[in-house]
Amino acid sequence: MGQAWLLSQWGVALWLNLALVALALLSPQKALTRAGVLHAGLLGLLVWGGLGGRGYLVVAAYFLVGTAVTKLGIRRKQAQGIAEKREGARGPENVWGSALTGAACAVGYALFAHPLWWLGYSASFAAKLADTVSSEVGKAYGRQTFLITTLQPVPAGTEGAVSLEGSLAGVAAAGGMAALAWGIGGEWVGGNLLWLGICWLAGILATLAESWMGVVLQPRLAWMSNEVVNGIQTTLAALLAVGLGALLGIGS
Repeated sequence: MGQAWLLSQWGVALWLNLALVALALLSPQKALTRAGVLHAGLLGLLVWGGLGGRGYLVVAAYFLVGTAVTKLGIRRKQAQGIAEKREGARGPENVWGSALTGAACAVGYALFAHPLWWLGYSASFAAKLADTVSSEVGKAYGRQTFLITTLQPVPAGTEGAVSLEGSLAGVAAAGGMAALAWGIGGEWVGGNLLWLGICWLAGILATLAESWMGVVLQPRLAWMSNEVVNGIQTTLAALLAVGLGALLGIGS
């Protein structure tokens, strides 16, 4: 490897993520399984290589907040049998279910640099964080839980169920992620508040669609696992954001 490549964005991405993977494998951390650490390292390589430190900061924020909220009300959730498996430790399926769309946006930007890739990337994580936060807050603190399609009361943890507490937390989480991406977006955003609104709206709408899929499609399609639904949700968020952005002249 030449010195220029080692100092390039992709070179930094490689060595940084190799170091982080080694540290994670040697540490007692329980946020990722061993396989999850390796896959997260590959994700980090693609994100930093494509979008640099700004992209990495967004996915790191998702990971940290998403991991923290799984611990909310953990005893209650464990007693009811609705806590995340492996005490919330994420495996490869969780990594790519949450972030495959984001990784595709990062690689897309590396191949064809355009500001709309940042919008799609950011919206995908706004949607996923909204989903994670609304689900975990709803399971921990939701007083009443309803199916999104019929508003029929159902037990907490039911696929497609929503609660007022969880929904408000999810909307706030999507807004926080959109604000972070807007704040660090620099020339990709240009200080355009419309960008912020599009990213936030796309994240919320995709999260509502995810709940609908949990009620209507998941019980009928054996292959539609939670990870597949997450992938569809994040892709939908990115497509909605990019479509609206292109229509309204974002990045042009």
